[in-house]
Amino acid sequence: MTRGGDGRAAAAATGTIQAGSGEAVAQVGGKAGFKFVEAVREIAAGGTVIDPDVVHQLLVHRRAHDPLDALTPREREVLALVAEGRSNSAIAQRLHVSEAAVAKHISGVHIKLDLGPDADDHRRVLAALTFLRSR
Repeated sequence: MTRGGDGRAAAAATGTIQAGSGEAVAQVGGKAGFKFVEAVREIAAGGTVIDPDVVHQLLVHRRAHDPLDALTPREREVLALVAEGRSNSAIAQRLHVSEAAVAKHISGVHIKLDLGPDADDHRRVLAALTFLRSR
């Protein structure tokens, strides 16, 4: 549950809970009923309630499908510098390698992230966005 809308539903539920029905819901529903009553009170007070199971599933899904898992540590390091807006020359200087080595790492990143050549897309930008989204 999250706050939103015009608040009439939350106000009605809060009024019912404040009138004493909340304790009945908590007693009949047990732990789940108590959590529901607390969630309604939190929302009525202007707060936000997020189900811990939803958060857990989002985190598990994110970890399970991280496209950067296919990259080597050096490719990740190069990609991080690309995402900072560094040029190949600046990356080479920072990592004490040749520009050709940087280009090779970036090519590996493009391949592993399945960013083939495309006239409409800039692979370097797409790779940087993938890096930033996975953080």
